[in-house]
This record gives sequence, structure tokens and C-alpha cells, in this order.
Amino acid sequence: MDRKSPFLLASLSTITADEFFDSIHRIVSLLDQENIAILRTMKQHGPRNLLGIARKAKLPYTTVYNRVTKLEGQGVLKTWIQPNCPKIGLSRAVVLATPHPGKDIFTREALKIPGFWLRVARCIGDCNGYYSLHGIPTASRQEFELYLDQLLERGLLKNYRIFWIGDTKFPLTNFDYYKPKDRTWKFDWKGWLDSFVTSRAKPESSKQSSQPVSFDKKDLIILKELVKNARTTLADLSKLLSLTLPAAKYRFDRLVERGLIQEWVIDLLPYAPQVSELSEVRFDFKNESFMRGAESILDSLPIVQSYSPITGLNSITTRLYLPRNEVSNLHTFLSLLVSKGVLTSYSYLVIDPMTIQAQTFAYKDYNDDSGWNYASREYLKTIDNLMPKWNKTEIELSPQALPSLSLKL
Repeated sequence: MDRKSPFLLASLSTITADEFFDSIHRIVSLLDQENIAILRTMKQHGPRNLLGIARKAKLPYTTVYNRVTKLEGQGVLKTWIQPNCPKIGLSRAVVLATPHPGKDIFTREALKIPGFWLRVARCIGDCNGYYSLHGIPTASRQEFELYLDQLLERGLLKNYRIFWIGDTKFPLTNFDYYKPKDRTWKFDWKGWLDSFVTSRAKPESSKQSSQPVSFDKKDLIILKELVKNARTTLADLSKLLSLTLPAAKYRFDRLVERGLIQEWVIDLLPYAPQVSELSEVRFDFKNESFMRGAESILDSLPIVQSYSPITGLNSITTRLYLPRNEVSNLHTFLSLLVSKGVLTSYSYLVIDPMTIQAQTFAYKDYNDDSGWNYASREYLKTIDNLMPKWNKTEIELSPQALPSLSLKL
């Protein structure tokens, strides 16, 4: 399912000052003690059973139901799952692609032609082009890299970099840095710097197995629906799959037991997008000990949306979201991490939320008999057939709107 980030608010050219500032304060006004307790409980126990959440949060069920419904209805809260990609035979890759001048749209579409893309967005910084995330069949990793090389040869890319990444973590915003009564956030840059400098961890001796497990197309469809909305009901799944309700519940329970659901994601933006910045920062650590020690720190920072280790490097790629007036402090913070010997370097990209496109993993390209289908020749043939049309296409400007309150990427 191809989804452009929805534009829920009016165009910047027509929005009034009152509407603009009302939208800025909307998020903060919803972050009270009860909502914070609900969000923390949802993260710990999953967002599906609101009655169970009410009991664990020690709140009335009607309160939890009404509050969650309001948060979702206003676009402030979304819940989804992160599937365990290795267990369904997929490897995830980040691609940073720089297009030739005038071929920006062509580059974006070329990145999407293999249907295994997950996210695509414009970025500026160390790469002035596109940030994209892909879930590629593990057996076809080399073929995907060859596809990118062919885009270079055909003149659709000026250059690119690819990073294969490990498990992504999605920490809930740390509300310990928030004062609900004052509606203010604390950004403890000095304390965070000290934590990075002093933190160490021994190399991991063992990891939880992420080997592929048995699954079928119906399992993938359930996972796909939960990626779209983690609170999709069993009744909806049973109708979609033409199963009885007990059969749908059995399949869901089996997905959980086999570890195919890696994490429940509570997708909440704690700061208004109109005055905030979304970025992707790659931390290149001095050694593995620094990197492993940093993971628990990243998990606790209120500016971190997600983070993933990069395979084969002592590096972590991190999605950051913070108020724009804190960006200069972030740059100073990153520079100090290098000067104090925690990092050897870092990479900084600003993600344009207006351009985010997203879809679920390519479940349609899986067959119960033959597995994942990655058709390299067909993708290149599609490129060659479209290039003459692309060269005649004029790029059109479109009016910009305020971004959605959810920046799922």
C-alpha cells in the first residue's frame, strides 16, 4: 500500500496565524499525566487490549478508551508493529541516493521500482537527494546492490551509499524530561554528553536468534495489517482472511509466540511538527564498547524516535526529532562527542516530512511454494522502458501543506 504522508492541515498560503499556533499547542495540551500513563502502559504491554491497559494503568476503562480514541482521532497517536524481518527472510537496507540535477523525481521512482521499498523521503545534508529504507529478500541482497549499480550506469544516480542495518528499536518518548503542569521539556545536553563519555559495554557474547521460521502468506497478511495499524481487530483479520474468529486468534497468537512481532511501536510526536526538525544521524563510534554502551542512552533520550546498528560497522543510524530551537545544541553535542573521542565522525541528514512516502513490506511478492520473488531483470526492463517517458516529463510544483502530526518513517 503506497501512502503519501497525509496533509491534515490547511495550506501555508491560507492558514491564519491563530490556526497555526493552535496546531502547535495541540500536542502539548494533550500530554497530561493520564495520557502519559496510558502511553507508557501501551508500550510495555501492547496497544491492543484497552481493558487490560486500563487495569494496569489503574484508570477507568472509559477514560482509557475515550483518551486513546481522541489521540488517534486528532492524528497525534498511531500504533503499529515492527515485524521481525530476518525471521520472514528479509534484510533491511538504508540507501542514500544523490540524483543528477534535474532527475530528482526519476531517482525517487527508480528506488521504488523493486517493490521492496518501505520508506522514501527527500533529504539534505551529507546527502542531497533521497533517504530510502528497503526490506530486501535476504537471498537477493547482492542483486539489489547490482540494481543500484545499474542505476548509476544508466545515469539516474550521481552516487549512492547503502548500509545494511540490524534490528531497529523504537523507544517511547521519555517523559521523565517533561513537566506536565508547566508543559515544558528539559533537554539535558550536558548530562547526555557525560553519559556517552563514561558509558562502556562489553561486546555481546550471544544474541537472540533471528533465523527464519515457518510462516505462510496469511501470516504475512496479518503482519502487514498490523504494520498499518497495531490495533486492527481480530474480527477484521478474520474477515480479510476468510477465517473463523478462533482461527484468526490462533494465527495471531502463533505470530507472537514465534517472535514475528519484534516490537509494538507507539508513534507519538511530542513536539509540534511546524516548529520541529526531523533528522537522521549516523553515529560512528570509536569502538564497539562505546557503541554498545550508547544503545541504552539512546533508548532514554526524548529526542530519539528510533535507532538501528549498521551491520559490519561500529555505527548506529538514529532518527531524531526535536524542536528547531534545539538544533544548534544538537550540532554542538555531536561535535563534542567527536572531540572527546566517543565518535570518530558522524553524518547528519535533515528529512523533509512533506515528501515522506511509505508502504508496508512487499507481502504480494511472496509465494507459499517458491518463497520471495525478486525479479532483477524485470526491474531493469521497467527502468529502460520508462526512461524515454521520464526524459519528456516536466516536473510540476505542487502547493505545500503543513505536515501530518505523525511522521512515520
